[in-house]
Amino acid sequence: MGQKYSAWSLLREGFSGHRHWSPAWRDAAPKPSYDVIIIGGGGHGLATAYYLAKNHKITNVAVIERGWIGGGNTGRNTTVVRSNYLYPESARLYDFSLKLYEGLSQDLNFNIMLSQRGVIRLAHSRHDLDGVSRAANAMRMNGIDADVLTRDQVAAMAPVADFSPDAPYPILGGLLQRRAGTARHDAVAWGYARAASALGVDIVQNCEVRGFVQENGAIVGVETSQGRLRADRVGIAAAGHSSAIASLAGFKLPVTSYALQAMVSEPIKPLLDTVLISPGTGTYVSQSDKGEMVIGAGLDLFPSYAQRGSFAVTQTVLGATLAIFPCLSRLQMLRQWAGIVDVVHDSSPIIGPTPVPGLYINCGWGTGGFKAIPVGGWTLAHALATGKNHELAEAFQLERFNTGRLIDEAAASGIAH
Repeated sequence: MGQKYSAWSLLREGFSGHRHWSPAWRDAAPKPSYDVIIIGGGGHGLATAYYLAKNHKITNVAVIERGWIGGGNTGRNTTVVRSNYLYPESARLYDFSLKLYEGLSQDLNFNIMLSQRGVIRLAHSRHDLDGVSRAANAMRMNGIDADVLTRDQVAAMAPVADFSPDAPYPILGGLLQRRAGTARHDAVAWGYARAASALGVDIVQNCEVRGFVQENGAIVGVETSQGRLRADRVGIAAAGHSSAIASLAGFKLPVTSYALQAMVSEPIKPLLDTVLISPGTGTYVSQSDKGEMVIGAGLDLFPSYAQRGSFAVTQTVLGATLAIFPCLSRLQMLRQWAGIVDVVHDSSPIIGPTPVPGLYINCGWGTGGFKAIPVGGWTLAHALATGKNHELAEAFQLERFNTGRLIDEAAASGIAH
């Protein structure tokens, strides 16, 4: 567990500003060369570094981050983890990730605060009920837990919602994945960072990528704000900024970047011990361990790199939330934020080689990036270490946009993409 502290030493450190605590990971200065460089110090980049070291014994690795570790989408999401997807390829990918999450606290020796409180997709109409049945059947065929709930069963799990006869969005039933839930987003980043650093990975913060070093048409390094760094292979795990990084290497990604908003209320007593997703309204709600009501929205549907989102979406999602939870109408909102997500045409990820030799990418997760951190890191690490696609990522190659073999999950995950 690292350094051990008595109750007195913990109190002393709290009052002294933690001056004597050992850092959880090394804040490294970059070396001139590495076996692998990973661009992006969020969850996917840190997980890639960890699995390179753990699974493939490649430890001469640098994770380079323009800002600070976990300061992008990893720290700007609603922390939901689930695998209630429609297509077999997606189901295998996301359920592998959920299974990794289930053992991640022990694997990293760091409590990620996984809470498998369940995720319920609400049905507001007969059409929604048909969709719930189809989704449940598909999940079960893919070996994933799924329960179709009646109105009364949803009411028993979430009695704070409006089940009155004249509710604006009547709740007729729902689809429950019991193994789904939430995890602490910061803890996921910190846990992967600490574990990767302990295995010898360099984590380099405040290091901006400004270009690539190419020889004979292949990537052999990166130009950064801290100098030129050479590497045998380079991986990109930069989420909403993936297309900007790819353009530096001379190719274009089928990615559009959008803001995805979320917000939290003031903390209140425990009211909701599951996650409710309402596809009909484009909103979803859970309650944090601190008591805040965590409210998520759909995409701000105009391309943007601004981490704030628009007032129009804020207004719409709060109105929809209050239509389902009128009892929350007097709550004060504490804060609001947005992450920059990378959306592709079929709302499925891209994992593997790029058109430029020596350069690999993990992107296109759209609104599903947090839940996919473990599998994103696992599969990108495999590609970087072996030069071959992991079997879970085989269907998610960039070339599918040329062949037309898309995996269209735009509506199957239960929220608006």
